[in-house]
Amino acid sequence: MTKPSHVIDLLARPLGVLRLSLTARCNLACPYCCPESIEPPGLLNTYDQLRLIHAACQLGAHTLRLTGGEPLLSDRLWPLLDALSVGRQSVSHPFSRLKEVAITTNGSLLDHQKASRLRAAGVDRITISLDAVDGASIARMAGLRSGPEAGNALLERVLAGIDAAHAAGYNPAQGRLKLNAVIQRGHNDDQLIPLAQLARQQGLQLRLIEYMDVGNRNGWCRDQVMPANEMIQLLHRHWPLQSIGRPVAGTCRQWSYKDGGGMVGTIASITEPFCSDCNRLRITADGQAFTCLFASEGLDLRPSLRMDVSDSELAEVMAQLWIGRSDRFSEERGLIQKGNHHAEMAYLGG
Repeated sequence: MTKPSHVIDLLARPLGVLRLSLTARCNLACPYCCPESIEPPGLLNTYDQLRLIHAACQLGAHTLRLTGGEPLLSDRLWPLLDALSVGRQSVSHPFSRLKEVAITTNGSLLDHQKASRLRAAGVDRITISLDAVDGASIARMAGLRSGPEAGNALLERVLAGIDAAHAAGYNPAQGRLKLNAVIQRGHNDDQLIPLAQLARQQGLQLRLIEYMDVGNRNGWCRDQVMPANEMIQLLHRHWPLQSIGRPVAGTCRQWSYKDGGGMVGTIASITEPFCSDCNRLRITADGQAFTCLFASEGLDLRPSLRMDVSDSELAEVMAQLWIGRSDRFSEERGLIQKGNHHAEMAYLGG
């Protein structure tokens, strides 16, 4: 079996994670994300997606994260997972190099049937997003116009999704099931402790995400950023914490509860940038490759997906994109002029 090339960018960062968006649509309308109500034109088909994953694996990618929008809305999810499962079972196939296939979902569409199907298809980890536990706060953060009752109904669906994932064998103690929450000062910062309480009760690692300046439609203001350090200090006053640190190329700095109540993490791209070892390539549902979450433009890979372009030629295009990469927006944020255009969060797949 040919070994992967392990391409390295201009800052000596290897490609490690492919984040593949299956759709820009979502059944929620979170204001910080601003999903589209329709798909972009020129969506990739399953064969195109498999070719891209194949090439990424050849270049050293060891993790595939399926994103959206809401990936459970995509009719391309299940055929893709079925093909990946077959490939991962063959030691001679590049897909066997994937140490982890993960999916990020808002959890509202996750039922027992879907959770079991994800497990059977070889999805190793599920991350569920939930930004509040109070009905009014959930409605506000999810963009639900019908108020607290709709927020409470959404909470019940998400909790049912968590239960379904548990029942399907996703063990939080093994890191197979996690909970993400974006914390926005003045919007849901009062939900931090209740979210942590819920995560502790469910045995989930809660990952607290700083409100980010991705895209242009969310009206980002730095005053609405609650720094990760402040979040941790608040939690520490309720449940003492011990720092574990951030793994190399990881996005999440981690702490453990001293009382044995599990773990909590922070993703702090605003106040604690981790550009120095970022190893993630994002490909949108319509085939645009972005080497940074905060990038303004991507490389259109669709011409390289034509049938007259070989797999090796496709891999070379992707390799050259990565080799020329020097992105470190979060580290340079203060040096960059305001008004820079960024692609939208839901389009990029987070």
